[in-house]
Amino acid sequence: MLAFRRPSPGSSPCLSRRSLLALAAAVPLTGAPLAVGPAAAVSGAAVGGARLVADGVQVNGGTALPGKLTARAWLLADHDSGEVLASCRAHLRLAPASTLKMLFADTLLDRFGRTERYSVTEADLAGIPSGSSLVGVKAGITYTVEQLWQGVFLRSGNDAVQVLARMNGGVARTVAEMQARAVDLQALDTHVVSPDGYDHEGQLSSAYDLALFARHGLRNADFRAYCGTRAARFPAGGGRTFRIENTDRLLSGTHGVTPYPGLIGVKNGFTSNAGNTFTGAATRAGRTLVVSVLHPRSGHNAVYEETAALLDWGFAQGSSVRAVGTLVEASSEGGARASGPGGSAGEAPHAGARASSAGGGPDGWGVLGGAAGAVALMAGGTYALRRRRDGGVRPVPGAVPPADRETPSAG
Repeated sequence: MLAFRRPSPGSSPCLSRRSLLALAAAVPLTGAPLAVGPAAAVSGAAVGGARLVADGVQVNGGTALPGKLTARAWLLADHDSGEVLASCRAHLRLAPASTLKMLFADTLLDRFGRTERYSVTEADLAGIPSGSSLVGVKAGITYTVEQLWQGVFLRSGNDAVQVLARMNGGVARTVAEMQARAVDLQALDTHVVSPDGYDHEGQLSSAYDLALFARHGLRNADFRAYCGTRAARFPAGGGRTFRIENTDRLLSGTHGVTPYPGLIGVKNGFTSNAGNTFTGAATRAGRTLVVSVLHPRSGHNAVYEETAALLDWGFAQGSSVRAVGTLVEASSEGGARASGPGGSAGEAPHAGARASSAGGGPDGWGVLGGAAGAVALMAGGTYALRRRRDGGVRPVPGAVPPADRETPSAG
């Protein structure tokens, strides 16, 4: 698979097409690609507008953009109107890390009631990839659905993701339904391999698609409540609980990051292969903006600093900025469908995305294809009818789990 290497220090994060082609190379990182070209551009579909598949920064009017934007891709949009105010490589396909959990939540949140209870078994926890971020779900403990979702949103727990996926009929079925949901949302850059964002070859999304997931998810009251929760108590067994805190540093104000005024959420992510990823939303003076920032050159807090800078810029512009594109509506909710070559519509083109093995990992943790692909197509029809790493280790009961631990392969 071809992938673009991370720009060298001092180089522009938004390069010309010629420079990008010169950088093309295979990435030998445990089979997990850093990036491939925009699927929307490869397919001939300009989802959201032609400027969003163009190279480089796209902006029309307003004051100068923040000067220290090093992210490989980013997008800033008005939540209510969907107007994209500025972007850089909006459709560049990159590893999303745990920001993909927004799509997982948007797909499954309405399947179970918040007070529904589920007793976890050893089988439910089997096959979670090594190095995953965990909230501390244990076999033999009964959890409410609300507690499991808190584990997903606050601690980015891949164990909580897997339990919810098992409740939904299994990981493979959930992956297929997430892919169908992405197609319905017209997130054509997204290729789902596992429901948690863990590093797998071919697991890709884009700044544009992640903004779609956030915008649509925030229309759900439960989604908005979970992603804005700063801390909660999580069951430890025997009637005990321990405190979990949101790893979104712009929300919690940890690790030297100042909380962003008016921040709603939404989701952060980190893997050593993907780098730092973040999609956030904030409200100021009655206006809500959505921003996605992927893979800044430096680690640690850069993804939050660049997010805050873009939000500040967006709120300061008023009406002086004219849209360079738009966040489209879901096909099942009346959105005009983007067309690819030959006029075909609604099919996600996964150019360059492939599995490292045909069978995937344990319990179906592998690339969507074959029977799962057929399930995705059927699930897509169902959606139309309904219209509807951060890192970590298992916490010790009573202790606060470490936040944003940067391990090699956390989802």
